Amino acid sequence: MGISTIDAGMLKNAFLAGAKGLEAKKDWINELNVFPVPDGDTGTNMTLTIMAAAKEVAELENPTMDQLAKAISSGSLRGARGNSGVILSQLLRGFTKEIKAVEEIDTTILANAMVRGTETAYKAVMKPKEGTILTVAKAMADKGLEMASQTDDIEEFVKQVIEYGDYVLSQTPEMLPVLKQAGVVDSGGQGLMQVVKGAVDGLLGRTGRLHVVLGFFRSHLRRAVPAHPLL
Repeated sequence: MGISTIDAGMLKNAFLAGAKGLEAKKDWINELNVFPVPDGDTGTNMTLTIMAAAKEVAELENPTMDQLAKAISSGSLRGARGNSGVILSQLLRGFTKEIKAVEEIDTTILANAMVRGTETAYKAVMKPKEGTILTVAKAMADKGLEMASQTDDIEEFVKQVIEYGDYVLSQTPEMLPVLKQAGVVDSGGQGLMQVVKGAVDGLLGRTGRLHVVLGFFRSHLRRAVPAHPLL
């Protein structure tokens, strides 16, 4: 039997698993970083951003969707670092605006939240460039809308969205010559895919026992993410 709705508790677990999934791959993502500046910090900046939100989320006990949405949005905005972190925070900000007033998320709400997140992120960038995290986010949002009209099974929905996201990510070198020259995909797009894949694993119970994930955050995030100026 598939999952047809996601409640606040499920989303909390998924978000924390997504943050952990990104943190685990941050060094690899740093190595992919050649655009817009080859300074090797995309993975670090995205991780700092999402960990700031994860700290707030992990501290919530039995949250409502509104409380969870506020923690994700405010935490990521305050913790945003670098270009990639700012864009990730805007994706999360738009996403949470769409879900904050509901008790459960179905495929239609999930797709609309992805679209709103993407629109919010594009508006936050003065000169959006294709072949980046924005392109990957938009591709997944577009696929989400397509899938929402075809299924109410969230597991099938996310499977198709991830497959399409991976495909579009693989095409980013064809959109940005600097990526093709370096032989890499876009680092921000790869970071976003790690978040989404980790979140889906958490949602579907593929990350091991919940107390292991929560324990990670209670120990790892007890040391508050330092507040320092946007890089």
